[in-house]
Amino acid sequence: MLRPLLSWVLASAMAPTLAGIPLQGGEDRTARATAQIVTSILEYTRWPTPTNPVQLCVVGPALHAGGLTGLVLSDGRPIQRIPLPAGGPLTIQNCDALYIGRLSQDQARRWTAATRGAAVLTIAEDDPECRSEAMFCLLFQPGSLSFRLSIDAVARSRVRVDPRVLRLAREP
Repeated sequence: MLRPLLSWVLASAMAPTLAGIPLQGGEDRTARATAQIVTSILEYTRWPTPTNPVQLCVVGPALHAGGLTGLVLSDGRPIQRIPLPAGGPLTIQNCDALYIGRLSQDQARRWTAATRGAAVLTIAEDDPECRSEAMFCLLFQPGSLSFRLSIDAVARSRVRVDPRVLRLAREP
């Protein structure tokens, strides 16, 4: 079982849910925290067909995705990072998860729209209001990294995020 990484603050039933972790010291602390959150999200995600390795596609300039290489889930499945060109074709067929870097809102929405009907988890790096319609939106603030969860986006997807992700902070 993963150690608790996230503390949840429920804004309302319909608004995206906010969660976060404090940033610990060190030069690459934001990249490490990003890797922790992304790994935690992937740990609690189930695809219609089990994936091995988990293909994490990264599109656009991702400023905090430096730690997203060489990751392994607790069950031993590696996470394989696959770069995608932001201006290229919206190709997601080899992706189990899509990490959206710093793109315009229109570009980010095109990428999330491309995942509709597919079993692809979406995480946006630079979308604090979750307007890209990604499932998870990271929020980088001084001293902490948090994220918003769009329950509607998760409910419309073909992947299942275990409800335990909502209780991570309550686990001993």
